Amino acid sequence: MPSLPVFLLDRIGPLRHLRPLRRPGEQQSGRLRWLFAPSLPALGFAVRTTAAALIALIIALWMELDDPQWAAMTVWIVAQGSRGESISKAKWRLVGTAIGVVMSITLISAFIQQAWLFFPALGIWVGLCCTMATLVRNFRSYALVLAGYTCAIIAIGAIPNPANVFMTAMSRATYIVLGITCESVLAGLFAHNLAATARRNIRDKLRTALGNVSGSVSSLLSGDDEALVRSRAMFGPILSINDQIEFSEVEMGPHGHEGDHARAALAAVSVLLSRGLGMAVRLQYVETDQPVFRATAARVSAFLNALPPQLENDDTVQHLLENLRLIRGECRQQIVDALTTEISMQQVRVQDNPEIQALLDGRILHNALDELLGELEQAIREYDASQHFIRGDHFHFRLQSHVDKREAMYNGIRAAVAITSAGLVWEVTAWSAGLGFITFVAIVCGLFATRENPVVATTQFMVGSLWAALVSFFLVFVVLPTQENYEMLVASLALPMIAGGLASRNAGTALHAAAYTLLLPNFVHPFNQGRENEIAWFNTTAAILLGVAFAVIMFRAVMPFSSAAERWRMRRTLLRDLRTLASAEPIPLNQNWIGRNIDRFARLIRHAGPTPSPTIEGCLQGTLAAMTIGLNIIRLRNLLERNQIPRSARRPIEVVMARMSRFTGKYGRTAQSARLATNTLRRIEAMEPNITTRIELTRAIAYLIVVSHELDANAVFLDASKPYKAA
Repeated sequence: MPSLPVFLLDRIGPLRHLRPLRRPGEQQSGRLRWLFAPSLPALGFAVRTTAAALIALIIALWMELDDPQWAAMTVWIVAQGSRGESISKAKWRLVGTAIGVVMSITLISAFIQQAWLFFPALGIWVGLCCTMATLVRNFRSYALVLAGYTCAIIAIGAIPNPANVFMTAMSRATYIVLGITCESVLAGLFAHNLAATARRNIRDKLRTALGNVSGSVSSLLSGDDEALVRSRAMFGPILSINDQIEFSEVEMGPHGHEGDHARAALAAVSVLLSRGLGMAVRLQYVETDQPVFRATAARVSAFLNALPPQLENDDTVQHLLENLRLIRGECRQQIVDALTTEISMQQVRVQDNPEIQALLDGRILHNALDELLGELEQAIREYDASQHFIRGDHFHFRLQSHVDKREAMYNGIRAAVAITSAGLVWEVTAWSAGLGFITFVAIVCGLFATRENPVVATTQFMVGSLWAALVSFFLVFVVLPTQENYEMLVASLALPMIAGGLASRNAGTALHAAAYTLLLPNFVHPFNQGRENEIAWFNTTAAILLGVAFAVIMFRAVMPFSSAAERWRMRRTLLRDLRTLASAEPIPLNQNWIGRNIDRFARLIRHAGPTPSPTIEGCLQGTLAAMTIGLNIIRLRNLLERNQIPRSARRPIEVVMARMSRFTGKYGRTAQSARLATNTLRRIEAMEPNITTRIELTRAIAYLIVVSHELDANAVFLDASKPYKAA
């Protein structure tokens, strides 16, 4: 029975926002618009990839290879929406294939004629690959899983003739290289001005992110209550853009560190949004009337609203930076003016005079606004640097992602159990098509073991497999028996493949199309010596479909995915990370904290669906609050590191850090210590004669205000001793 490729993996990688095939109230014509009225890019992708797949198939037939459909399937696996994604996936595919080839020869050589040593060993290897793949991102994850399932496909295919395992491995590698070559050559012919297009894409994505976040911060400054909810939704797209930058770097070819600057700009945009949310907290906390600050905030809001058009070219960017420096200078001048007024009043205790309290609150707000604008300035500078090659630049920047080691372990165990169980089925039944059944169990487990919700994904994949079987039945039994040459074969397969390519570019059918386009060539199984006969078609197709169904059952039965359990683990990890921020040496970097929390946001949003439940809404709010708390903890630690405040002021902050290092979220002691530290620093600041020290103390007070407020407001979420459920 012809084996199936290992590589059904990550057509699914970009498909993280899956929607149902039918949306409420949508008409039939709307559901099929992707087929009858496709967009030009979708049509171009479908036609180009179909042509590459058919060319690979014809070359494989011309070379008289034994399973030519593998070459066509490889094309559909490697093909992606952008050239950078295709190149990156092809590169990591070769790496994963090479590792899998070596491991398959090793396993067959070690356990020849020992089925119940071989299958557990194969399951352990595949499970290990799935575990490791869960801990990395993009197509590096694909390469690791591919290493596992290439090994499974080659080793299982060599079971009838173990002495031939090397030739089996080489033939599979030949198909892979042929498919990658055909896809790369044809895609390259249609990729005009690739480097310039990639730079323009980076510019457009960063400009969109900067413009959206600037508008959101402007709304927060204006007191828009709905701005907070809108702002939360921006973290998911920011993470998506960060992933896409890697592929744009591939498209640019030889380049400098433009991608690193682009990632740094995104990180600064994320911090900017967090500072905007912190500013909203301070505006709630400060109850005194602040007409001077309101005037400054109005000017900043107008500046932020006018920002997007000024990011179009280099000259306007420089003018924008100059205007930004002027506004920051105005904020600092307001701080100096307030300090001068306070000193002239010659007061000893801040609580004795409400005017001094108001002046201090005004300085807190202006200082926070100055730091917010500083983050915006950093984002614009990195944005500008991402558009140019800078000679001698050695800048590097990466965002960390959230790592769930328990989820990784579950993925590995699930894959190992599924493969071992499939081997047991074959041993017990002695099914003639059992090796194909095991192969496909391994492939589907590899495809979906690293998905966040594999039950939904495998079910949709099963539907796509059924569509492929239905279309192939028509081709095998009606169309192909009347044909005798390559030209008619191409004509017969072109339209079904183009339809699959169009479906893969439509979000609602993308996962179904991943199964359809990959399995259709295998179900048809063209070869030079004849055609697939009825008995062979039914045997191989049944084995494949049952393999998919078995994998779906295993995903539902063995450590099934639970979004509630994942949210609980995420909260516990968040709590642990907050404790680490307060005590780790060296002081953690903002970018690492931001990266992990953006990833958590994206996961929660993916689980939320179109209408998030109150519990998920609470989790989103709590995660955002934790990110804001963490950033202010890092700022407090950096302030202590600068050593510009007196010992009497250091001590209350150090107490807060000590509390945070033991933070459990249960008793509210950390929030209480932050409030006490705020009051203590206010008294010390009012009596401090040194202007520089007073400015540092003002910053510390501003940070502590946010920490205490967010700890109080999110006390239920931050108590990870029990699952969180919104009231």
